[in-house]
Amino acid sequence: MPLIMMTGFPSSGKSTRAAELKQLFEERLLQPENQHRKHTVHIISDTTLGVPHSAYAHASEEKNARSALLSAVERLVTREHIVIADTPNYIKGLRYQLYCTAREEGTTHCVVYCALPVDAARQINQMRGSDGYADNVFDELTMRYEEPNSATRWDSPLFTIIQNDPNDKLPFDSIWDAIVERRAPPPTFSTAVKPAEETNYQFELDRATQDVITAILDSQKSGVPMSYVVVPGSSEKVNMPGRNLTLSELRRL
Repeated sequence: MPLIMMTGFPSSGKSTRAAELKQLFEERLLQPENQHRKHTVHIISDTTLGVPHSAYAHASEEKNARSALLSAVERLVTREHIVIADTPNYIKGLRYQLYCTAREEGTTHCVVYCALPVDAARQINQMRGSDGYADNVFDELTMRYEEPNSATRWDSPLFTIIQNDPNDKLPFDSIWDAIVERRAPPPTFSTAVKPAEETNYQFELDRATQDVITAILDSQKSGVPMSYVVVPGSSEKVNMPGRNLTLSELRRL
């Protein structure tokens, strides 16, 4: 059944809205006209996945957190489940991957954007003390945040809630209509095949390149030209030209 992606700055109230959504779905499903719908509602969050806030301070741990989220969604997104992904979902590439998972399963999806000014979110985060994000992690996540765009198919339907407006309520009826009453579009070629690249592909490529450069520079410290250098973390070898290379030469590779 449907996939709901929560998104917004850290400490913008996503988990509160996710819990509210879960309660509203469960109440609606108990109504007589919906008792033929045998659905259960699940929330997937960093807490349920065992992912600490500190994971977002390290690229490798963050990559593992995204993999855990995708695996959990793939397991739960079926015709019997309504899944609420209550994780940062701050990168559009990750939201695209989640969208592809929903399309593969032939189910609907939507995005719920908890909009809050960054200063207000920072203040809430600081009030949470040790339960909040470290200041450097908070700043990094907000700097890299990619706001959802309803013009893109993976961010649509998009429901935006102005979190600091007490009169802006969760548009539950519209969400219900969009993901329960609406029929899911069939999978297309692009969504039926999983994306080959990770959302942080460019970052990983740059980091791997830097690791190779560092390994080459370290090997040259002996002063003796090397015939090859082993790529860190693998058995692959980089052939050397028989002389030491300068840093500027390596950066042009």
